[in-house]
Amino acid sequence: MPSMDKSGVTVAILLFLAFISARAEDPYLYFTWTVSYGTIFPFGVPQQVIMINNQFPGPVINCTSNNNIVVNVFNQLDEPFLLSWNGIQQRKNSWQDGMPGTNCPIPPGQNFTYHWQPKDQIGSFYYYPSIGMHKAAGGYGPIRVHSRLLIPVPFDPPADEFDVLISDWYGISHKTLTRLLDSGRHLTRARGVLINGAASSKLGDAPMFFLDAGKVYRFRVCNVGLKASLNFRIQGHTLKLVEIDGSHTMQNVYDSLDVHAGQCYSVLVTADQSPRDYFLVASTRFQKTVQTATAIICYSGSSVPATPDLPPAPTTWAWSLNQWRSFRWNLTASAARPNPQGSYHYGQINITRTIKLASSTSAVDGKLRFALNGVSHTDPTVPLKLAEYFGINGTVFKYNLITDEPPATGTPVTIAPNAITAEFRTFIEIILENPEKSVQSYHLNGYSFFPTGMGPGNWTPENRKTYNLLDAVSRHTIQVYPRSWTAIMLTFDNAGMWNLRSEIWDRRYLGQQLYISVLSPERSLRDEYNLPENALRCGAITDLPLPPPYS
Repeated sequence: MPSMDKSGVTVAILLFLAFISARAEDPYLYFTWTVSYGTIFPFGVPQQVIMINNQFPGPVINCTSNNNIVVNVFNQLDEPFLLSWNGIQQRKNSWQDGMPGTNCPIPPGQNFTYHWQPKDQIGSFYYYPSIGMHKAAGGYGPIRVHSRLLIPVPFDPPADEFDVLISDWYGISHKTLTRLLDSGRHLTRARGVLINGAASSKLGDAPMFFLDAGKVYRFRVCNVGLKASLNFRIQGHTLKLVEIDGSHTMQNVYDSLDVHAGQCYSVLVTADQSPRDYFLVASTRFQKTVQTATAIICYSGSSVPATPDLPPAPTTWAWSLNQWRSFRWNLTASAARPNPQGSYHYGQINITRTIKLASSTSAVDGKLRFALNGVSHTDPTVPLKLAEYFGINGTVFKYNLITDEPPATGTPVTIAPNAITAEFRTFIEIILENPEKSVQSYHLNGYSFFPTGMGPGNWTPENRKTYNLLDAVSRHTIQVYPRSWTAIMLTFDNAGMWNLRSEIWDRRYLGQQLYISVLSPERSLRDEYNLPENALRCGAITDLPLPPPYS
């Protein structure tokens, strides 16, 4: 046998370990969650909230790329319940997406076990209740997905990490809000802003975060609210942006960040100021009356209180647009895999289809409805994905009630399940048009997309000349400014049924959402998993025989 020098042995060992690692099943993390009502007092009066294991916000899922996450959810509410995992792509597995269009809800007094993987993903995400207005009562919590040990990260490990869930808060029960929306009204201004479930800290209150002087910390900030865009900042400190919605970014430094509904940002903060307390601040944007919440950051060993003068927030949406334009994808950084993020050249792929979606506000039978291209979505009694899988979709919903262009002004709005089809593995451009006076925010389940452009007015093909086709940050949620448009691009390579929705929750509840059916032409496990054995059934599929499995 030929001899091997020391370096050759090392390489051989590494190749062997890589081979074993590739064949081994990814680690499992198990969680048992009880969902129940509880009471908090964020503004001095009792408020019923949805808690998970008696926590509000709920417990963190702290995991690594590709881990198997098994969450057994026991529903102790008096209503059906579902959890969805904001930003987790559920590759080949929309069965675990937890949306009313993919899953039958968990009945009161029963349980369901989710099993999913953050496949080839890293970053900051959150989970939330997806039925009706449950999100207005809480039920949400943070998800951290770390890189695997052998994958380089473009910054040194921080001394610690902090989850910061910021939200507007209405201070009204979700059942009352539901009745309000069902009566034809919409959400107005919230009662205030919460940081990790708490209202503003005052001088002398207990700190929420502790820092050691000279060390660097990661703050994972997600806007889990119903409506308001929120500006995040820390008194006396700058924010080094390192991640947006699961993508490493160029590490620009900001005084504050606009975080729109449904979005998550990671920033590094260096404890390089005089040892004392400082305020972490979240305040509303684009409202006549600014609402603010604060939390206290304490330098360890210091008893000096924070000063009451809070750092000012920006005032215009033009400032926010310019900040978005400064965000850049880190092309050389590895994400969940060793290859650089920039090895995917999205700007060189031919567009096969352009879908232009315009929101609208109208009255149907005297009640408020929101719509996309003239159809206001309503959930049928059987989830769309299950109806499709069992072959009864023709009796539950119709595909493609809308076209790829908005209808003429004045066209009556139709209330119906809104489901469109997208050809598997095609590269599609979606234009999100906002003809209204408020900022909107959209999220797409199952995917990340490239927001290549934004601008005022109505979109035209000429606007493609302004696109960023090199280093737009791949993400799952994007804002659309008033009377403006946003363009996104992506390859529909994840088979399943996927929700595209407004993150403005009254708009979503009253119809501003749709589902995109992406079917592989082959019934193959290569492209999509089979229906799980423990899948809940409801409505017309309850007693139907299972279709032939994928192979």
